[in-house]
Amino acid sequence: MTAVRRRVLSVASECAPLIKTGGLADVVGALPGALEPCGWESRVLLPAYPQVLDQLDGSRRVWAEDDLFGGPACVRSGTVDGLPMLLLDAPHLFQRPGGPYADGQQDHPDNHVRFAALSWAAAQIAQDGVDDGAGEPWRPDLVHAHDWQAGLAPSYLKYAGASVPTVMTIHNIAFQGIFGEDQLDRLRLPRWDFHPEGIEYHGAVSSLKAGMMHASRVTTVSRTYAEELTTPAFGFGLEGVVAMRRRRGEMHGIVNGIDTTVWDPAQDPHIRPYSAEAPASKAANRAALLQEFGLAEPTGPLAVVVTRLTHQKGVDLLLETLPGFVEAGGAVAVLGSGDPAYEQGLRELAARRPDAVGVRLGYDEPLSHRMYAGGDLVLVPSRFEPCGLTQLYGLRYGALPLVASTGGLRDTVVDATVENLAAGTATGFLVTELSAAGLADALGRALRLHQDQRAWGAVRQTAMTSPVDWSSSAQQYAALFTELVR
Repeated sequence: MTAVRRRVLSVASECAPLIKTGGLADVVGALPGALEPCGWESRVLLPAYPQVLDQLDGSRRVWAEDDLFGGPACVRSGTVDGLPMLLLDAPHLFQRPGGPYADGQQDHPDNHVRFAALSWAAAQIAQDGVDDGAGEPWRPDLVHAHDWQAGLAPSYLKYAGASVPTVMTIHNIAFQGIFGEDQLDRLRLPRWDFHPEGIEYHGAVSSLKAGMMHASRVTTVSRTYAEELTTPAFGFGLEGVVAMRRRRGEMHGIVNGIDTTVWDPAQDPHIRPYSAEAPASKAANRAALLQEFGLAEPTGPLAVVVTRLTHQKGVDLLLETLPGFVEAGGAVAVLGSGDPAYEQGLRELAARRPDAVGVRLGYDEPLSHRMYAGGDLVLVPSRFEPCGLTQLYGLRYGALPLVASTGGLRDTVVDATVENLAAGTATGFLVTELSAAGLADALGRALRLHQDQRAWGAVRQTAMTSPVDWSSSAQQYAALFTELVR
């Protein structure tokens, strides 16, 4: 194993398993461990939400400021489950009920202030380091900023004339942290940089654009998404910035991995264990899942859907196509929440076909493990998907992904075409035309392949042995980081 030589400060708004609303948290939680064998020691800077602060072991104040955008703040150093953490403890910003961004009903109106404070603290730590009693101060060689919530960290470092290199990772460009020009002085942002080639975005400020303009390098979470971001259909108004960074060779697509110690069907405490080499117990998990959702044994595949119920996730297309899939012999189990109209549509479908459609509204982590373990298919017909983790969980657990041909979905699933089946490389099904007709066609192909259980088992074997961990991606990040700190 390579000795640890360099230090990276990872700045984010969430980190699994401490606090999570989506895939960002999984990445932030898993990447530090994957980087360590590559010679990089990580610390994660996270807001001290109440539920996170309570979990910090060995808490020690390592940085403080009397007035951080409206109140006193400090950074506390410690560990959570062995992961070195730095928590920004600013009660006026983060001691609130609800999730990281909302009170349960609506977004906090000062989110731009809350996460500008996180970025400011990151920039100060990058310049001055922190003394946590372990000898010499801990000072990062590089700052890794995740999404708009950390987007101002590269900007604050640039304005300070600091030499610390920065990497800005876009997990979802649709969320940009936009706020008004009237907040510039409050957030210690210079007015001289408020122009289209700086942080200005259609008369306002975009935190994400700021990070994209000022970071040493920009990355996103798959090669295809990096290409898609240069187009108006996917760039959400920032396609010009992406294209500019790509022309300069400063934009990189590095696909996410998953934590295969958590997502391991051979050792998962929530299921009957099985593996690619010994897959027999997958049938028992399938039977248990049918029973849990009250479904009859289908003649076709059991599909699972674990997702936010939104337009982006293609739930409207599922509502159009699942009745035909069920009539053809399939069954489906759904776990998720979101748009009330989609929730109601799924409830009505389950009421019409309670033998073949089961719906659980909300989110249940152990149940999601049981669904991947019991499912034959996992459906991900997203209109855009920067990387996606659902299909990776499906591959790992042998629930063949049936996915839209976009972003990381296209990069990680090999379509079960005749040629790929013959070559033994197929791992799932791609929806090449994202429409109800295109999704129905892919579901039809899955139904037909499922009739040949030997062929289905071969595809499942290939899927379960596909590389979905962080090792390759961590090496790419480490190579980029090393290039920047030289």
